[in-house]
Amino acid sequence: MFAGSQGQFPLTQNVTVVEGGTANLTCRVDQNDNTSLQWSNPAQQTLYFDDKKALRDNRIELVRASWHELSISVSDVSLSDEGQYTCSLFTMPVKTSKAFLTVLGVPEKPQITGFTSPVMEGERMQLTCKTSGSKPAADIRWFKNDKEVKDVKYLKEEDANRKTFTVSSTLDFLADRNDDGAVVSCRVDHESLNATPQIAMQVLEIHYTPLVKIISSNSWPEEGQSIILTCESKGKPVPEPVLWTKDGGELPDPERMVVNGRVLSISFLNKTDNGTYRCEAKNPIGRNSTEYVLIVHDPNALAGQTGPDHALIGGIVAVVVFVTLCSIILLGRYLARHKGTYLTNEAKGAEDAPDADTAIINAEGSQVNAEEKKEYFI
Repeated sequence: MFAGSQGQFPLTQNVTVVEGGTANLTCRVDQNDNTSLQWSNPAQQTLYFDDKKALRDNRIELVRASWHELSISVSDVSLSDEGQYTCSLFTMPVKTSKAFLTVLGVPEKPQITGFTSPVMEGERMQLTCKTSGSKPAADIRWFKNDKEVKDVKYLKEEDANRKTFTVSSTLDFLADRNDDGAVVSCRVDHESLNATPQIAMQVLEIHYTPLVKIISSNSWPEEGQSIILTCESKGKPVPEPVLWTKDGGELPDPERMVVNGRVLSISFLNKTDNGTYRCEAKNPIGRNSTEYVLIVHDPNALAGQTGPDHALIGGIVAVVVFVTLCSIILLGRYLARHKGTYLTNEAKGAEDAPDADTAIINAEGSQVNAEEKKEYFI
C-alpha cells in the first residue's frame, strides 16, 4: 500500500531489493495543481526535482515525471543505499511521504570444513558449514542422503560492516560403515535466494574391518555329492583374498577341496569331511572371520529311517487285535459259565422223581432254594 492519503498528498511505498539489484521508487499524487515533486535520499540529498537530476550518481535514473507521479530507479543497489527515502510535494506547507528501502545481503556460497579422508570407523567427525554476507542472518540445514539431520549446533556472528552476518553450523557424529559413500550436504536458505538454496556437499569415505559371511550351495549334503562354500567379505579397503581352514588347520585334502578366490569347492563328500570350516578376511584396518559346520549325511541311513515307523504301526495294530480277541473270549466264557449254572440248578431234584409231576414239583423247589441261596450270597 502507498503511504499517505488521497487528495493533494504524496503517496509512496516501501521497497525491498536484493543487493546488486535495482530499486524503483514511486511517488504519486492524485490531485495536483502543478506543484513540484522531489525525491531525496536518507542523507537528505535531493535526487530528482521533477524531471531534473540533482545528484551526480549514474546509478540513479528517471523513470517517469508528471504532475501526478515522480518515479526513479536506483541500480546496483548496495547495503549503504538502505534507509528512508522522502518524497516531497511543494505545497504550502510542504507535504512529505516516507519510503523505506531494505537491502538484502546475499549469503556467500557455503563451504564444509573439518573433513579428512579417509575416516576410520568409530572416529568422531565434526563437519562445519559456514557462510558470510547474509542480511538478515541466513539459515543453515544439514542433510545426509537427502534426510535432514536435526541435532546440530548453530552460531551467528555480526560482520565487521555491522550490517551483514556470518553464520556457521556444526554436525557432530561417529563414523559408521553404513555412512561410507553417503552424501552430506549443507543447505543455506535465505529470502534473497528466491527459494533456490545454496548447497555444499561432501561425500564421506569410511574405512572399516571386513564383514564376513559364508553361503552354502547345499542345505543337506550327502555322501558322494559336492558342496560349494562361498565366502562373502565386504570391507574398505577391499579385503585381501580370503583364507580357508578346517578345524583350525589347513584343508586336509587339496585334491577334493579346491579354493578359487573366495570359493571353496568340495567334491565326493564323505564322513571325514565333517567339521568346522573357517573363512577369514583381512584388510589394513583389521581382520574378521566366520564359521560353517559341515555335516555329511548317509543317504542309506536316511532311507532306512522310514522302516521303524511302519513296524511300530504294525505292532500297535497287532496289540489292539490281540486285546480285542482276548476280551471276546473272556466274555464268551463268562456267559457260558452262568448259563450252565442255571440249567444245573433247574435239573436238581428231578433226577430221582418217580413221575413227571413229582419232578416238576421238585424242580420248582430247587428254584426256590436257588433263589434263597442267591439271596443269601447277596
